[in-house]
Amino acid sequence: MVRVPDKPSPAGAHGRRWPWAPVGALGSGTGALACPRVGQTRDHAGAELSLRVFGCPLFCVLFLAQANFAPYFFDNGVGSTNGNMALFSLPEDTPVGSHVYTLNGTDPEGDPVSYHISFDPSARSVFSVDPNFGNITLIEELDREREDEIEAIVSISDGLNLVAEKVTILVTDANDEAPRFIQEPYIVQVPEDTPAGSSIAKVRAVDRDTGSGGSVTYFLKNPHSTKFSVDRHSGVLRLQAGATLDYEKASAHFIAVVAKDGGGRLRGASVVLSATTTVTVNVEDVQDMAPVFVGTPYYGYVYQDTLPGSEVLTVVAMDGDRGKPNRVLYSLVNGSDGAFEINETSGAISITQSPAQLRRAVYELHVQVAEVSSAGTPAAQAMAPVTIRIVDLNNHPPTFYGESGPQNRFELSMYEHPPQGEILRGLKITVNDSDQGANAKFNLRLVGPGGIFRVVPQTVLNEAQVTIVVENSATIDFEKFKVLTFKLLAIEVNTPEKFSSTADIVIQLLDTNDNVPKFTSHYYIARIPENAPGGSNVLAVTAVDPDTGPWGEVKYSIYGSGADLFLIHPSSGIIYTQPWASLDAEDTARYNFYVKAEDMEGRYSLAEVFVTLLDVNDHYPQFGKRVQEKTMVLGTPVKIEATDQDAEEPNNLVDYSITHAEPANVFDIDTHTGEIRLKNSIRSLDALHNITPSGDHTWSLEVQAKDRGSPSFSTTALLKIDIIDTEMLSRNPMAAFLMQTKDNPMKAVGVLAGIMAIIVAITVLISTATFWRNKKSNKVLPVRRVLRKRPSPAPRTSGIKWLKFRRTKAADKFVLREDPPNENCNNNSLGSAPPPKVPAPPPPPSVAPSMGPAHWMVPTVSGSLAPQQPHPSPKPKALAKHKAAGRPVQSALVSELRQKFEKKNVHSEAYF
Repeated sequence: MVRVPDKPSPAGAHGRRWPWAPVGALGSGTGALACPRVGQTRDHAGAELSLRVFGCPLFCVLFLAQANFAPYFFDNGVGSTNGNMALFSLPEDTPVGSHVYTLNGTDPEGDPVSYHISFDPSARSVFSVDPNFGNITLIEELDREREDEIEAIVSISDGLNLVAEKVTILVTDANDEAPRFIQEPYIVQVPEDTPAGSSIAKVRAVDRDTGSGGSVTYFLKNPHSTKFSVDRHSGVLRLQAGATLDYEKASAHFIAVVAKDGGGRLRGASVVLSATTTVTVNVEDVQDMAPVFVGTPYYGYVYQDTLPGSEVLTVVAMDGDRGKPNRVLYSLVNGSDGAFEINETSGAISITQSPAQLRRAVYELHVQVAEVSSAGTPAAQAMAPVTIRIVDLNNHPPTFYGESGPQNRFELSMYEHPPQGEILRGLKITVNDSDQGANAKFNLRLVGPGGIFRVVPQTVLNEAQVTIVVENSATIDFEKFKVLTFKLLAIEVNTPEKFSSTADIVIQLLDTNDNVPKFTSHYYIARIPENAPGGSNVLAVTAVDPDTGPWGEVKYSIYGSGADLFLIHPSSGIIYTQPWASLDAEDTARYNFYVKAEDMEGRYSLAEVFVTLLDVNDHYPQFGKRVQEKTMVLGTPVKIEATDQDAEEPNNLVDYSITHAEPANVFDIDTHTGEIRLKNSIRSLDALHNITPSGDHTWSLEVQAKDRGSPSFSTTALLKIDIIDTEMLSRNPMAAFLMQTKDNPMKAVGVLAGIMAIIVAITVLISTATFWRNKKSNKVLPVRRVLRKRPSPAPRTSGIKWLKFRRTKAADKFVLREDPPNENCNNNSLGSAPPPKVPAPPPPPSVAPSMGPAHWMVPTVSGSLAPQQPHPSPKPKALAKHKAAGRPVQSALVSELRQKFEKKNVHSEAYF
C-alpha cells in the first residue's frame, strides 16, 4: 500500500508533519495506487489516471471523487492545557491521578477521533489518556531531580488515518528536596589555646532543588549555649569573640548545625526544608597548667618504735594538663632539719634518724614538685606543706569482751515488735582500750540497717558496758527479717592511727501473732448453672496470714442474707451449695454474702462473694388460657401472647407459629410479636366467605409458642377468632368500643371510672359554688334556678318553640293553684282547695318533646303548675302573686312564659 499526503498542516502549526493516507481508502471503487515519483497511476482495471504535481516532484496529489483526509491536533501554544502538548510543562509535585492536559484535535470530515499516548519501552509510562475525550492523567509520581524531561508520542486517529507526534514535557521544580550535608561526620581537633575568632571547621550542605529552594543557609541550633558561631552563607564554624577553650573543663564540644533552604512551593503550600548535623570539636590539651597535689593536707606520724629509714607517708602530685601530662619530680625545700628525706620520683617521705634523736614534736616540711618537659628542662612547679608529728606509741586497739573473755560475735533471740526503748538484756558486752589518755578514747556505733537500734554509750574512755536499745519497734518484723545482723564498731577518736575493732551482733527474731489474714481479693465473683445439684462447688477463696505456726492457720466461714444456700470448707475455703439447696434463677438470680478468714486468736478480715446463677431453659412458654377467644376487626390484627418464666435470653424469648388451621391459607402470624392477621389477599368478608363456603364467622387456630432455649420447649393453645367488618363498627360506636375492650376488660372499667370521676367532680364544684353563694347572702332561700344571660345576642327560640308545641296538650294537664295567703301580702283565700304539694325539680327539657304524660312541674314567677292530682297536697310552701282561682290558665301561662323568655329577665326567681 502506498500513502500520499492528504493535506498540508494548518498555517502556523508547530512541528506539523504531512500525514499520509492509503489511496485505496480515498474513494469507493477507485482502488488506485499512487507514488509521488511516478507520473501516472493506474487503477486495478488498468485505466490511466492523471496526476497533478504542485511545484515539487516529491509531493503528488491525487484528486479523487471521494478523499479521506487525516485528522490533526490543535496547537494552542505555550501555557495551554489543551492541544498537542507542545511546550507543555508540569510541576513535579503534581498529585498522581490529576488531570493535567487534554489532547484536542479534529478530523476534516468530522469523523470521530481517538487519542493515544505512548512512551519509549525503556522509559516509564507516566501518563494515561482517555481515547475518547483526550484527557491526560498523571499515573506516576514525578521527580525533577531524577527526570526533568519526559518524551512521549501522542497520536490522533479517525479510524483510517493515524497522526503521531513526538512531544517533550518539561518537569518543573518544586521544593521537595531537603538540604543534605556532605562529608559527614564532622570531627575536628582544636588546641585549647586557639585564639577567639579562629576558623575551626567548615560544613557544607547541598540542595538539589533549583531557585530559592536550592539555596542553603546555615545557623546553629542552640546559639546561646555554645562558644561557637557559623557563617550563614559559607558554613564556616568559628570560635566566638571573647571565648576560650579549656581542656580541663571540657575536652569535647558538640555543635548542632542546621542547614535551611530558601523555601518554595510544594503541593500548593510554601515550605522551608532543613537538615541538621553535629560537629564534634575535640579539644587538644596544651601545657598551660601547673602540677597539682592530690590528697592534701598531708599528715604523718612517727612513733617511738619507728626505725630509721621507715617510710612515714607519701605525697602524690600530677601534671594539671591531663591530656599530655609531663613527668614530675619531688624535693624537700626546707623544714626537715636533716631528719627526713623524699624520693624524687615516688614522693615517699622517710625518717633518717631514730625518733629518740628528734628534738621537735612537730615538723613542718615543704615539698616541691616540678614538671619535666619532653625536652628534659624543668617547667611549671608547685608547693605543698607536710606536717609530721612525733607521738607516743599507740599499740592497743579497742577490744570487745563477753562473759568468758574477748569475743567478736554476740547472739540473741527475741520476739518481734518489742516495746520502744527496751534494752536487749540478753547481750552482755564490754569494750576496753588498754592505752592511756587520748589514745584510749574511742566511739561506738552500730553498722547495719539504720534506725532500728541505738548503742549506749556512744563515746568511751578506756572501758564501758555496752547497751543496745530498741529505737524503731515497727521495723523489727519477723515477716520482713528472720535475722537482724549488725556490726558493733569501736574506732579511736583522737589518735592518728584510728585503731578500730568490730563485733558481730546477730539477733534471731521470734514470730508473734501480729498479722491479720488477708484475702487475695476484696470480692469474688462466681457463676454456676441454676440446675447445679446440691453440694456443687461454687468457687474457692484464699486468705493468707504471714504469721507462722498456729497463728498462720486460717479458718473460713460465711455469713449474710444470701449465705443460706451455701457452705464453706473451714480449711480449704471451697464454697459449695447446701446438699438440699435447689437453685432457681427465676426466683433469685444473684446471691451475695461475706466470707470471713480468722486466725486462732480471732483476728479476721472479710471479703464479699457474688454468685450469679446461669439461667437454664427449664420453663415452658405459657399462654394465659389454653383456649382463647378473640374478635378480629377486618384489617386489624389480634395478638396472642405467651410468657416464659426463664430468667435470661434466649431462654425466655418466644417465637409463635400456627400449627393447624382449616382452611390453612387464611391467617398469618408474626413470629416474634404473636400478631395474627388475615393474609394480604383477603380484604373483605366476601373474600373470606369464598374461602369458607360454610359462611362461618368464627375460625379456630392451633398456635404454638416455642422458646429459643436449648433444648427448646413449646406449648400450644386453641384460638377462636370471630371476624367482623369495619362498617358494622362505624354504624354502632358503642359496639366498636365493646369490641375493642373485649380482650381487655380493664380498659372498659377504666373508661367508666373516668366518666364517673368527671361527673362527681362537676357535682362537687356546683354544690360548692351554691353553698358559698348562699352563705354570702346570709339568708336561707329555697332551691332556685338562676337564668343568666348568654354572651350571644341571638334570641333563644328553642324553649319557646317547645312551649308552643306543648301548649295544646301538655298545658291542659296543669291547673293554677293559689297558695294560702302570705302574711306579708295579706291576701285572702278565695277557694277551699287544699294547697298543692311541693313539686320535684323538673328535668331539663329535650328538644324533641315527649308525647307521654308529663309528671313534672314547671316553675314560674307567679306560681307553680302541677299535674292534676286526685289527692290534695298536705304542705303548701309556694308563694303566689295573683289572686285568680278556678279559671282556665292555659292562655295566661303561655303568655307569661312567652314574656319571660322574650325579655330574658335574668333576675327573676322561681320558688319551688
